[in-house]
Amino acid sequence: MAQIINLNKARKRKARAEAAAQAAQNRVRHGRSREQKQREAAEAEAARRRIDALRREPAQEPGAED
Repeated sequence: MAQIINLNKARKRKARAEAAAQAAQNRVRHGRSREQKQREAAEAEAARRRIDALRREPAQEPGAED
């Protein structure tokens, strides 16, 4: 005899498994530790300061007229 299955439960079980697999992929793709986030923020700030220091003319403040 064939085994009787509840299609609603099978559908929900499959959806949960797919959601768990997607969550695992997202954790790998987007997950960063606090240390990594802080290091990247510090590197971005250092790069911004370096670019600002290399400008030929100082940046004008918004709303300032010559």
